[in-house]
Amino acid sequence: MLVMWIALLVFAVTYFFIITEWINKMTAVLLGGFLIILLQVTNQEIAFNYIDWNVIFLLIGMMIVMGVFRETGFFQYAAIKTAKIARGKPIRIMMLMFVVTAAISAVLDNVTTVIIVIPVIILIANELGITPVPFIITQVLASNVGGTATLIGDPPNILIGSANHLTFMDFIINLTPVILIITAVSILILYFSYRHRMQVSNQRRAKIMEYKEKNLITNKKLLLRAVIVMTVLMTGFVLQDTLHLHSATIAMTAALILLIMSNRKEVDHIITQSVDWVSILFFIGLFMIVGGLNEAGVMRETAPIIVRVTRGDFRIASLAMIWFSGIMSSILGSVPFVAAMIPMIKHMAPSFGVQSMDPMWWSLALGACLGGNGTIIGAAANIVSIGIARKNGYKISFWQYIRYAFVITITSLIISTLYIYLRYFLF
Repeated sequence: MLVMWIALLVFAVTYFFIITEWINKMTAVLLGGFLIILLQVTNQEIAFNYIDWNVIFLLIGMMIVMGVFRETGFFQYAAIKTAKIARGKPIRIMMLMFVVTAAISAVLDNVTTVIIVIPVIILIANELGITPVPFIITQVLASNVGGTATLIGDPPNILIGSANHLTFMDFIINLTPVILIITAVSILILYFSYRHRMQVSNQRRAKIMEYKEKNLITNKKLLLRAVIVMTVLMTGFVLQDTLHLHSATIAMTAALILLIMSNRKEVDHIITQSVDWVSILFFIGLFMIVGGLNEAGVMRETAPIIVRVTRGDFRIASLAMIWFSGIMSSILGSVPFVAAMIPMIKHMAPSFGVQSMDPMWWSLALGACLGGNGTIIGAAANIVSIGIARKNGYKISFWQYIRYAFVITITSLIISTLYIYLRYFLF
């Protein structure tokens, strides 16, 4: 019991510093991870085993790939092209990019998606002379919403699918319908929230429309190589199960091939400038802390509580799981939380006496993925996006993020609750 309270205390103190930002978030989380070891909640070997190296190397690989793309001028081209399609109107750009980001995130993982779109949206905002912060946050929300729709769109879904032998089509059939609804409602929320808040002069819009975006491509040969490698990379992600390869292996292989194809003198520059090492170390510390909570028995002790609170009613438990996982994922992070919840749900299954636990798994997926939008540490995409913003000179605080994300997050969870009830329990 003492070990459990020590683990909870370390987590609480660490989270306090994340919220207040009295010290650097990465420093706080990494220190918390090693305090878990120093205070003997668990040993170093076990703590390190909780680090999801697939996530870590996926991030590094995709950051390098995007770094090579950046060297070609591709992002500048994409930024101006998108703004011209939207006729330079900020609210149209926001709504268009929300749909595009959600769609991309359904076929790529959401981390890869934000690495692609966040630099684009920052460039668009800079050209229009407005702050990119609302755009960055809405793209984070879109990536997590869209990623919920498929098996490969969000890391928690990959964990859930693997643990329960759920296929790509299982996720399409059971989750995509509600995600389409949530996407439509989110766009309406954005429209009514921002239509009068972002004004751009006609001169700025005219400047965007006059741009010759083709001239922004600075290295066509490297861009062609990067597009070919990216196409193979995305194909690899889609065929990941068939190839029996992890996403990190696919991403790192593509990244290293692109580094070989680029100028050898630029390799050090690309790696140092493109990889957000602060975010990488933040993830490592976070995995260690949540691993300590799991080793201390916090997750194991929670399972019987859930059964008692729901009185063994599977319907109530499934609906409650949406909100429990939504809240906890926003606090702990969706990936480590889901990793801990999978054995907990399997432990609870006999208590409910049902033939299929699938509604519970869909509730966990919806709650974790959509609840991950709740805070800046709720999902990998959030942390990476905030890191990219910081590297470009835009600091997004913990509370600033919540102010933008709260309405869409809560609305998404409400819609998910209604969907699970109507589809699986009404008849």
